[in-house]
Amino acid sequence: MSEVLDKCRAAKAASTKMAAVSGQARNAALIAMAVALRSCSAEVLAANEQDMEAARQAGTPAPLLDRLLLTQERIEAIAQALVKLSKLDDPLGEVVEGRTLYNGIELTRRRVPLGVVAMIYEARPNVTADTAGLCVKTGNACVLRGGSMAINSCVALARVLAAAAEGAGMPAGCIQVIESTNRAATTELMEATGLVDVLIPRGGAGLIRACVENAKVPVIETGVGNCHIYVHASADMNKAIPILVNAKTQRPGVCNAAESLLVDECAADDQLPALLVALARKDVAIHADEHALRIAQDLGIDAAPASDDDWGTEYLDLEISVKCVEGLDAAIEHINRYGTGHSECIVAQDADAILRFTNEVDAAAVYANASTRFTDGGEFGLGAEIGISTQKLHARGPMGLRELTSTKFVLVGSGQVRE
Repeated sequence: MSEVLDKCRAAKAASTKMAAVSGQARNAALIAMAVALRSCSAEVLAANEQDMEAARQAGTPAPLLDRLLLTQERIEAIAQALVKLSKLDDPLGEVVEGRTLYNGIELTRRRVPLGVVAMIYEARPNVTADTAGLCVKTGNACVLRGGSMAINSCVALARVLAAAAEGAGMPAGCIQVIESTNRAATTELMEATGLVDVLIPRGGAGLIRACVENAKVPVIETGVGNCHIYVHASADMNKAIPILVNAKTQRPGVCNAAESLLVDECAADDQLPALLVALARKDVAIHADEHALRIAQDLGIDAAPASDDDWGTEYLDLEISVKCVEGLDAAIEHINRYGTGHSECIVAQDADAILRFTNEVDAAAVYANASTRFTDGGEFGLGAEIGISTQKLHARGPMGLRELTSTKFVLVGSGQVRE
């Protein structure tokens, strides 16, 4: 038996028991997991340093190193998130719908766990803790497949969290981690029909596309974020500049960071100089269309001509594409063509423009006058998130507790039979 199938079977067995564990017991396990993470932080940090050193030697870009890095402060933040999870309302057993049928049968529709949640992710060790915590809270078992770049960190975190959860009374095998870095292990996990109830990939476009196209188990598509900041002609520049800078530079290597700036052609000469200067001061590389390039050159700002590929590129770095559009219609059309359905923003004072933008832009999160960096389960008050869904079935946007549940119909009769 392979490692993957062995651990998937163990998780499947644990999942049937997890569904019967009380909310109080699951919350106690989350507290135990936070305590264990704090007490074992030195072990986790040592494992993370192995990954960081290998990544540095491989010439990994700074934004990706930042995603890989664990610090004492970040571990404490993860522990605090587990404690916060324990204080959130328990979604299991919630009655979504209830009524008496024509025949007297009492029907209720209740929230239940999904079962076994598999995660395939890249250099994001925090996903290990987020997934384990959310799955314990929602009565799911999980199988974790971290990327080779973060393998030592992921395994160390998972072992600490699994031992703590089981020590607090959770079923053995409820938190599983795949230790093999062989690509065949990923394929096995994607094909584990009958064992894995849902697969959630988190990472770059290549990883997500591979899962969507090749998995034989149900997949929730997440994460790729070609996000836009559209500065409308009516924009208040005192808002537009800090929103743009925050969305692009606060943490450029994440999926809710802005990758493209759009401005109205009619206002470009007035608005773009301040916007480009603000980006240049943050060392953002600019890929500009003809009009924006001319303005940048007049300001003495280095910029490169944008190609068609730039409009669809998720840079995940201090780079941005800049395009002048003919107005609101063109901005919406451009975003719906090149965006990835993640997070989009309009900066405007015109209420009609805001209404049209928020109604017509096709994305999981649409903002007016606020940074796209807020698309996050914690910021939305959902607790830690397991990912940000960019599809429309089952879940869309940050996936918190309720998105990790399904429902079942429970019907109670008094001897009714159908004629």
